[in-house]
Amino acid sequence: MNRSNADLPQLRQLLAIGLALLAATAAGIVSGMIETRKKEHDISLSLTGGDPSKAPQLMRHYGCAGCHEIPGIPGADGKVGGSFAGLKERVYIGGVLTNSTGNLVEWIVDPQRFSPRTAMPATGITRDEARDVAAYLYTR
Repeated sequence: MNRSNADLPQLRQLLAIGLALLAATAAGIVSGMIETRKKEHDISLSLTGGDPSKAPQLMRHYGCAGCHEIPGIPGADGKVGGSFAGLKERVYIGGVLTNSTGNLVEWIVDPQRFSPRTAMPATGITRDEARDVAAYLYTR
């Protein structure tokens, strides 16, 4: 099909409109993702009293990433413990505690208190640090 040079401005205009629509759609998607993440952050902060932004460093420091798969943490692909993906939707923590923010924090601090034969060690993490970790886990 031959197109005349007269068609080029029209094609350029259509292409520009298409690119503008694509850019606006992408911006809207990114904006929505940022807003969703901010809401999740605020909710987890209010539920746990922790700061999820501190958790990645804490989970590396205390070795969580060596035993668990942790969404959003590069290299956290351990197979000793369960994956943390979707933790907020589970009924139990460690198979023994009802899933609540308080129970998660206490489990992170001292898992043997609730399950003496668990493979999860007491790492020395503080309650405040455990709140940060819990806040992160409830956003994933």
